[in-house]
Amino acid sequence: MSVTSNAKRIVIKVGTSTLTYENGKPNIRRIEKLAKVMSDLENSGKEMILVSSGALGIGVGKLGLAERPLDIKGRQALAAVGQCELMFLYDKLFMEYGNTVAQLLLTRDVVDDSIKKENVINTLNALIDMHIIPVVNENDTVATEELAGSHFGDNDTLSAIVAILAGADTLVLLTDIDGLYNSDPRSSEDSVRIPVVLEVNDNIRRLAGGTGSARGTGGMITKLDAASLACNAGIDTFIISGEKPESLYKLLEGEQIGTHFVAKK
Repeated sequence: MSVTSNAKRIVIKVGTSTLTYENGKPNIRRIEKLAKVMSDLENSGKEMILVSSGALGIGVGKLGLAERPLDIKGRQALAAVGQCELMFLYDKLFMEYGNTVAQLLLTRDVVDDSIKKENVINTLNALIDMHIIPVVNENDTVATEELAGSHFGDNDTLSAIVAILAGADTLVLLTDIDGLYNSDPRSSEDSVRIPVVLEVNDNIRRLAGGTGSARGTGGMITKLDAASLACNAGIDTFIISGEKPESLYKLLEGEQIGTHFVAKK
């Protein structure tokens, strides 16, 4: 039986490029599908957690700007605007399918401070016990790592940390590419998807390309880092396409899609 068939507590990470159009406006159809699928999985008895990027990108779109500001304080302001809009959409769309969401905004010191770490774990567990779906993002108005593009400051890494704190069975990274390839499938017709990775080593890391889309801060390398972090903690990790959130059904029913990074048990 597939490891996903028995998965109980699942963290889903969704990136900016999945949530928005090129102009920064929210892709409502896709967000609604994600809310529908996650709600259905929650109703089936799964314990769902969403780690969501998109605040800055949606802030840009909401204010009709041509591009992101270059300065940190400008990005912080837009992230504040976008986070409000993002949670409004999640609250509305998840509610339509009978589920309540809660916002958790985290900063790096959460994992460095034992008391704060324990508080986050307690909050996650309490929300899950109440059948409320936590929606987690980095607090960009306080923590500027993601806005500045530093290595820690991306929600791929954050999703792995959340999965560990929550004691999740499975981490799923929804992105704009349907797995890890032996070369960039957007520029090479001969590229082949790698279905299973047993270890994120130097050879695997060399397969990672650039730093992501114009709207996001990640890229394949940050996903490999997240997969390594989660797998070392015993959490099976998957990279799949976020274009069709319904693919989560296939994954959790045991179908081989995307790339499976096998947990170390």
